[in-house]
Amino acid sequence: MTTSSAVQRHSGPRAWLALLGFGAAVLVAAAVGGLAVGGAASEYNSLRQPSWAPPSWLFGPVWTALYATIAIAGWLVWRRVGFGPAVYAWIAQLVLNALWTPLFFGAGQYGLAFAEIVVMWLAIGVTVALFWRIFKPAALLMLPYWAWVTFAAALNLSIWQLNM
Repeated sequence: MTTSSAVQRHSGPRAWLALLGFGAAVLVAAAVGGLAVGGAASEYNSLRQPSWAPPSWLFGPVWTALYATIAIAGWLVWRRVGFGPAVYAWIAQLVLNALWTPLFFGAGQYGLAFAEIVVMWLAIGVTVALFWRIFKPAALLMLPYWAWVTFAAALNLSIWQLNM
């Protein structure tokens, strides 16, 4: 099947419903993190942090924008190839995303959370590489997320070291 026929196959009302599905998947991942831990902002503020750590209020707006681009990127690739390795990689990185917050905030396992975010970072990289082969704009939509997770991993590592 060619890319153009795949896009034609995944168009119309079904495609728009699928966009809602990709958005819902991202909302579930965000909700798992948010519901698993209450008071993450106060816990974050109570930790010893590096001087370059952002204020807690910044995370909400950043993640809102990133989750929107993650959903759109996954949907764009699905429209071209349907469910396959690229979308499964997208799902895997999203599951890892959902797991990080409960590890870091809920369990206070900063070292384990760091190991998990490294695996998530690698999964995002695989997703970006697979998306690049299918539809470059979708891969580009994932780059700010990958960059933020890179920053978040460095922050996680620093907080882990400062709070041992």
